Amino acid sequence: MRRRLAGIYLLLMVMVLVALEVPLATALTSRETDRVLADRLADATRFAALAAPPIRTGELTPLTDELRAYQQVYGITTMVLDQDQRVLSAFGDPVLDPEYTEPAIRAALAGRQVGAPAMLWPWQRHPLVVAVPVSDGGAVLGVVVTVSPTGRSRRAVVSSWAALGLLGLAAVAACVIAAHRLAGWVLRPVTRLDAAAHEIGAGDDDARVPPGLGPPELRRLSASFNEMADAVAQAMHRQRSFVAHASHQLRNPLTVLRLRIEDLGGRLTDDEARADHEGTLAETDRLAEVLDGLLALARAERGPRRMTEADATAVARRRRDAWRPLADRRGITLVAVLPDGPRPVRLVATALDQVLDALIDNALKFTPAGGTVEVSVAGHDGGVETTVRDDGPGMTAEQCRQAAERFWRAPDAQNVDGAGLGLSIVAVLAEASGGRFALAPAGPRGLRASVWFPAAGDDGAGPVTA
Repeated sequence: MRRRLAGIYLLLMVMVLVALEVPLATALTSRETDRVLADRLADATRFAALAAPPIRTGELTPLTDELRAYQQVYGITTMVLDQDQRVLSAFGDPVLDPEYTEPAIRAALAGRQVGAPAMLWPWQRHPLVVAVPVSDGGAVLGVVVTVSPTGRSRRAVVSSWAALGLLGLAAVAACVIAAHRLAGWVLRPVTRLDAAAHEIGAGDDDARVPPGLGPPELRRLSASFNEMADAVAQAMHRQRSFVAHASHQLRNPLTVLRLRIEDLGGRLTDDEARADHEGTLAETDRLAEVLDGLLALARAERGPRRMTEADATAVARRRRDAWRPLADRRGITLVAVLPDGPRPVRLVATALDQVLDALIDNALKFTPAGGTVEVSVAGHDGGVETTVRDDGPGMTAEQCRQAAERFWRAPDAQNVDGAGLGLSIVAVLAEASGGRFALAPAGPRGLRASVWFPAAGDDGAGPVTA
């Protein structure tokens, strides 16, 4: 954008310079031409006045001496012709160009003073031809012609054009500097606004545009953006606070409610009542899971968080060991394919632990007895990718795209315990750490959940199955 604005300013400046300097260059050329032409016409007119008596009497010696001295001093060729265009006297070595001399002589014989060419353009090399009639009592007796070299005059024109060009280049250079600074001044609020928008999008709710930058219109835009960002930040803060507080406040009465329901179980003797009692306890446990998930999600979304480094290999091994007893009870094989060395990553504190807990828990829920859940860690795309793969029923590609939505559950998984918040928490933690979360079907069956975090150090060697 800055280059476009600077280019527009420069184009306007060049157009103005062309509009000014072309007429000025033409005027300078015309002035030099008029100066030389007036000087030659004055000399030729004086010679014409001197030539009238000699032409009438035939005594040309005084005129010849005058013309010879003139040619020797100024190097200008001079000729005197009679009415029949016969040369009566000539000094110098004229290179007569009929294109200029013949029309000039005919016009002078007709009684007019003539100078050709009309303009001494630098790219032309024609001499300046001046013809003045020699008159006596109204009758034209002959013509005085001077043929002047124009090299010096053309060099003077070129010098004046060069001065104009240098002045124009200086003006263009000044315009480039001024345009660059002006464009920077105009666009500085837009640049700051763009940076602030990216910072807010990256999770920094305190990012704002510094006030008082740029023209008044953009200052108002910056102020409006800051007001909008404040309103959005306050709304998001109130929403997160409400979710966190509501979840926390509901946790205590829910715990009391569950204890009282448990106490009631000892007083029930009817089998149908006992079944209802167990169902009620299961629903309270499910509600507790939902509240725990909301609390975890609120904590994950709560503004900028402290970044730290962790060894993905060590974390994966610990979480594998922690979940293995549950996997063994369900008859599921839980394995980890880990690198020989550490895989350091940079992320939000405890993010990888929470991510693996959510993904392994989800995999164990949907993997049937006799199945396998595999946790793997590998360097990928300049970072470290941690993957949990199972051989359960899996999901379609469309379901994988919806799975990270809050409270979303697959149609065929409604009877499986869960609140529909685990994958949402994984996605939020990955994004807060500068990573990414991907969910895809795993062939021939099952689901593949991968979380990528930016690397914080060198990768180790090849993988080993544990």
